Amino acid sequence: MTEYLSAEYWNQRYLNNAVQWDLGTVSPPLKTYFNQLSNKDISILIPGAGNSYEAIYLLELGFTNITVIDIAPAVIQFLKEKFPNQSAIQFFQADFFMWKGQYDLIVEQTFFCALDPNLREKYVAKMATLLAETGKLAGLLFNREFEGGPPFGGNQASYLSLFEKYFQIDRMDPCYNSVAPRAGTELFFIARKNNK
Repeated sequence: MTEYLSAEYWNQRYLNNAVQWDLGTVSPPLKTYFNQLSNKDISILIPGAGNSYEAIYLLELGFTNITVIDIAPAVIQFLKEKFPNQSAIQFFQADFFMWKGQYDLIVEQTFFCALDPNLREKYVAKMATLLAETGKLAGLLFNREFEGGPPFGGNQASYLSLFEKYFQIDRMDPCYNSVAPRAGTELFFIARKNNK
């Protein structure tokens, strides 16, 4: 098993606070996107959610059907204790590639970049199976390279080539409202399942 898929690997990173891309708050581009969503009852999945700032913000906005999965048990245990008896949001310790379900919105926030690049094709194919026919995959991708990893970087051309096999890309643009340390290094994208 690739170490980047290991629950033990990610558990230790969270316990040691070694997740350098953790912003400590909801990402501004996603916050802006969430603010314009009107249907609060859509089913939302956030895979590899880590500390789940996006999920918490969606909860604050009144969304009622949020599912968070992460492979690290320590993160999920913390979130379950922080939000006990909360019916609008569910937390599961699980392997994304084994997850089942259909969702109206899947949020990508630093999950893609945490996976070994050899798993990217598998990631995109799995996302397509989890997305409802009229659903959307939306989120952020790094538009830069990193030494080593995770995180692992990439560029717009490689992402388009990868995602277009399974998705219709509605947009994939440089972010205008990234946090300062990420300015000029993020792409915001929205994609729909390619039903051809």
